[in-house]
Amino acid sequence: MCRMEYSLKVSQMKLFRHILCHCKVTIMSFIFMDESGDLGFDFGRQGTTSCFLVTFLFARKKRPIEKCVKKVHAGLRKKFRRIGVLHAYNEEPVTRKRLLSCLADKDCKIMTIRLNKRNVYTRLQDEKAVLYNYVTNILLDRIFTKRLLTPDRNVEIVASRRETNKFLNQNFKSYLSSQVANNHDIEIKISIRTPFQEKALQAVDFASWAIFRKYEYGDETYYNIINEKIVEENPLFP
Repeated sequence: MCRMEYSLKVSQMKLFRHILCHCKVTIMSFIFMDESGDLGFDFGRQGTTSCFLVTFLFARKKRPIEKCVKKVHAGLRKKFRRIGVLHAYNEEPVTRKRLLSCLADKDCKIMTIRLNKRNVYTRLQDEKAVLYNYVTNILLDRIFTKRLLTPDRNVEIVASRRETNKFLNQNFKSYLSSQVANNHDIEIKISIRTPFQEKALQAVDFASWAIFRKYEYGDETYYNIINEKIVEENPLFP
């Protein structure tokens, strides 16, 4: 190797080290979000639930969560030639247990906040968007309190698109972004997608449904499968 080639390689190595030292490596964590129950307050009306849950599924990698959904989906497709989206409410018990058992084996954490609707202040009952944002922000704060997120990791929150009103979707994103910016030194990305677009949303739907069954109907069958993954489970307006 001639002296000129050697000098060029040394210079390239120095440049590479300089880039490594001065570049911030961004690592992403994920929070998949869903809710169970409704925000109706007419308790004499059939179908109105007593509680409302917002559930977070926290994962440092989303691929293993997606694989759980795909694995269960593949089994159904092979048996029933079925395609579509998994939804806990519509599935057979064996399908629910299969997905929740897979989730219980993954490196993830579940956090939920349960709203006792009967004790919600009257003024908040008339401001459902405000109430929803408030509940979600409390749960997000507890993610930071438990130190699940560290400064070297950015976070993407992926919420399930249930509300078709674009203004409310944007309001939700703006509210959470501003709260995190004001209270925590971390970058946050908020996406609103359908469970078809984001497979992991189908997993958090099952987790939220399982916890909801415990409180709304006293059925802990599915809850017990994921119990060890739940790190936060508190009531609001108890």
